[in-house]
Order: sequence, then structure tokens, then C-alpha cells
Amino acid sequence: MEFTDPAKRKAQVAGLALMAAMFFLPAFAPRFYVYLAALILVRGLLATSLNLVLGYGGMYQFHHTVFYGVGAYAAALMITKTVLSPWLGFLAGPLVAAALSLVMGLICVRLSKLYFGMLQISLGSLVWAIVFRWYSFTGGDDGIHNIPLPAAISSINGSYYFTLVVSLLSLAAMYLIVNSAFGRVFQAVRDNQERCETIGVPVKRQQLMGLVLAGFFGGVSGVLFVAVEGTVFPDLMFWTLSLEVIIMCLLGGWFTFLGPMLGAAIIVILRTVVGIYTEYWTFFLGVILMLIIFFLPEGVLGYFLERLGRTRPTSAVSES
Repeated sequence: MEFTDPAKRKAQVAGLALMAAMFFLPAFAPRFYVYLAALILVRGLLATSLNLVLGYGGMYQFHHTVFYGVGAYAAALMITKTVLSPWLGFLAGPLVAAALSLVMGLICVRLSKLYFGMLQISLGSLVWAIVFRWYSFTGGDDGIHNIPLPAAISSINGSYYFTLVVSLLSLAAMYLIVNSAFGRVFQAVRDNQERCETIGVPVKRQQLMGLVLAGFFGGVSGVLFVAVEGTVFPDLMFWTLSLEVIIMCLLGGWFTFLGPMLGAAIIVILRTVVGIYTEYWTFFLGVILMLIIFFLPEGVLGYFLERLGRTRPTSAVSES
């Protein structure tokens, strides 16, 4: 999508205002809402990392949460099974997730479109099965609980500010990547892979780099989950959560940069509010998603950017 400069400026001003307000959230909001905001940041960062390869790369990454779970488990295991500083565990999580993404990418990048996605689901499910069954090391289906955290982030407010700062830095890094020379080439590969190959672009290498970056930031979101929840469990890397994250991207607008963050906020809030009254909140999610597909195919944020700019998106590239 291409939007006019006024639309982008208005969106940026609104985003900056929201970020400023989030820094003051713990001062006036109850603890539960602070926790909810932290969870939105974690899931929003996860969805945005997926969108690096899904929206900007056109790659069918159907099991992205495997890197989310591996990042979380790497941090949790280093904290609970070694005497090293927990901060080293937080650094190791994204690196381990990026390494796994590299290995899986080397296998999957040979394929394209749906075949890439199906093979990625298979490999991700294999990783989930190992974690689920390896009781002596990962705790199996029980997971790892009561993870000791550094004093600075052991409180609700501490974990919230840690999550907020790391999320903002990660979003800024991903924004720079998307708008860098690599990001432009990556989007060109998405739009016309054959033409890029013809002019000498190393398509597979570009795609592999995109996968590793997405895996790294997926691992960052996994580490932030540990900071917020103090626990990990195998469901973090189960394929159904990957489907939910894909829905976040579609709902918010997968051709916009901040659309997945908005989609994550909508789904987390919807689950919280509707879940109070019924356990069938996914029914309402399905209805909303169906309406979005029919009436707002560009997603919620894409629609509002279009309205702000008073122009209709003409392509699949957004600089929002």
C-alpha cells in the first residue's frame, strides 16, 4: 500500500502520543490493566516480527510461534539450570531463536508458497514435540514455573517498563530494517521474484536473512513473555497460536507496519472481555475476522490510513 505523506504524519503523531501515554499507564491504571498492556506489547511484537516475512516478504510462515517458544525456553532454561546472570538468559533467547530460524530456513527456503509453509509447520511441530516430551530437561507438558527474575523486573510495573522499552526498541529496529536497502529489495522479491532473479538479486539469501531477522525478534517477544509471566509451557510453540498470530496480522493490516500491533491489541482485549461472559470467544473472533475480510480487506489500520490520506492504496507496500 502507498499512502500520502499527510496520512503517515498523522499516524506517526498518533503513535507517538500513544507511546507517551503508555509510559504513564502504571501511575493511574490498576495492576490488571498494566499486565494486560504488557501482554499486548508481547503479542504485538510477535505479530510484527511475523509480518516481516509474511507482509513484507510474502513468505507463508505458518508456524512462527516456534521461535517465540524457543526464545522463551532458552531464557528460562538458562536462568533455572545455570548460575549465570538472568540477563544473559534474556540475551540468549533471541539468539537461539535466530539460530533455529537459520536452520529451518536453510531447509524450507528451497520451497515456495504453500509448500514452504507446510514444511515449516512440520519442522515447528517437531520442535514442539521435543519440548513437550523431554521431561527431564524442559519439564514436558508441565512447563517451567516460578522462574526467578532480576529484582528490577520482578514487579508488575518493573516487567511492564522493561517490556515497553524493549518493544519500542525492537519496533524501531524493524522499522529501520523495512525501510533500509535490504527491506526494499526484500519487498521487491515478494512482488516479483522472477524479475529479481533475472537482474541478479540473490533471492534465496534475501529470504533467508528475512527469516533469521523475524526469528530473532520472535525470540525477543518470547523473552518478554518470561519477564511478564515468569513461566513457560509448550503451548507457546503450538501451531494454533501461530494461527492466532496470523489473524492478528490480517486483522490489523498485514501491509502496514503497525497493523499487527493493533490486531494483537484487538484480539487480546476481545479475549479478555468476551472471555468474562463465555468461553466461546473464538466464535466472535471468527465473525469479526469474516467482516474484516469482506469489508476491510486492507485491515483496520490500513482502512484508517486510507481515510486519513484520502487516497486508495495502490500496491502492497506500506511505509506506515
